[in-house]
Amino acid sequence: MATPPENKVRIDKWLWAARFFKTRSLAKQAIDGGKVEVNGNRTKASKEIEVGMTLRIRQGWDEKEVTVTALSEQRRGAPEAALLYQETETSITERAHKADQRKAMGAAYNAPIARPSTKQRRQIHRFKRKLMESDD
Repeated sequence: MATPPENKVRIDKWLWAARFFKTRSLAKQAIDGGKVEVNGNRTKASKEIEVGMTLRIRQGWDEKEVTVTALSEQRRGAPEAALLYQETETSITERAHKADQRKAMGAAYNAPIARPSTKQRRQIHRFKRKLMESDD
């Protein structure tokens, strides 16, 4: 891994290099939006991180807690980017648990088999119109 001589890298560059975000501007937006914490505190995009710092990163439904193991300002392949951090065990188990919960909730949803036909749609509209008239 390419490590700068001063052993510090801006957090937005590191998040981009570690492939958490597709662009540096997306990383900056996430940082400004409070979705990235360094050692439990909100941060700025210009914050310089060092090896050993703990980051909490929220992306979509997932929240990852990672420890910085190496620094890089260059974006490389995914296998090399995975060497820049180590996700904590509690973070891995918590994400798996939440994913299982989301899958269980999705299994309970019964989606309609097909869209309503013209006749069914007219019946729905008539029914809704009667409900609206009865509320007045």
